[in-house]
Amino acid sequence: MPDANAPQITRPTVCHIPVCPFSQRLEILLALKGMGDAVDFHVVDITRPRPDWLLQRTGGTTAMPVLLLPDGRVIKESLVILRYVEEVFAEPPVARSDPYERAVERMLIAHEGPFTTCGYRFVMNRDPAGRAGFVEQMRGEYGKLDAFLRRHNPDGVFLFDRFGLAEAVFTPMFMRFWFLSYYEGFDLPAGEDFARVRRWRDACLEHPAAQQVSREEIVKLYYDYALGAGNGALVPGRQVSSFSFDPHWSQRPWPPRDKYGQPASDAALGLLPA
Repeated sequence: MPDANAPQITRPTVCHIPVCPFSQRLEILLALKGMGDAVDFHVVDITRPRPDWLLQRTGGTTAMPVLLLPDGRVIKESLVILRYVEEVFAEPPVARSDPYERAVERMLIAHEGPFTTCGYRFVMNRDPAGRAGFVEQMRGEYGKLDAFLRRHNPDGVFLFDRFGLAEAVFTPMFMRFWFLSYYEGFDLPAGEDFARVRRWRDACLEHPAAQQVSREEIVKLYYDYALGAGNGALVPGRQVSSFSFDPHWSQRPWPPRDKYGQPASDAALGLLPA
């Protein structure tokens, strides 16, 4: 029997989690193409079990985003979805067309996985004694990006002459790492050593096609990550996830910066009445 709560899929539809960086990649890609309305977006509440209708479509997998096509086919993994959309909506192109440049673009994109993993492990670390090690690891990941950019476009801003597919992949992560600035006081050191990657990062953050989220939104929603609880899991002693839809993040106070001290209560976070 069809699920009455299942959306009617009459157009390509992306099921995603609010403030999901992997979904934002697709939003950026569509914005660059001037096709923001070509795909529908269906929000999935990260604090609740995945609905049965969605699990049936995905074969039981829970990772987001997924692209649902009207004919019943499903495409998973954000980078795969990006390339599918780039091929289906080929004009204007965002990925590089020259075979060598496309290879360089893909080599840079291959760095994203370790970069992202390092940042998330850093923010979720609960041991103050381990912080220095994470700082060095994070600097090391930025250093690899800096070296790559210096090798392929030392005097430029982006990887090539414009904001492209590699930038669409990395920019949501640069934005999520605002939580490192807020909760860990981490930023790139001043000076020449990281100048090239800093120039790239800052230009990505400012690009008009990448303004789907704000620093305030990320800091507030990711507070539980800073306490070691990811993907909507509840922090011990709390009743509501920081990823809750209600109340809206804009109506809540900023969380405390000290992630290693006494965790804030639901009431202090504006999630429940005091």
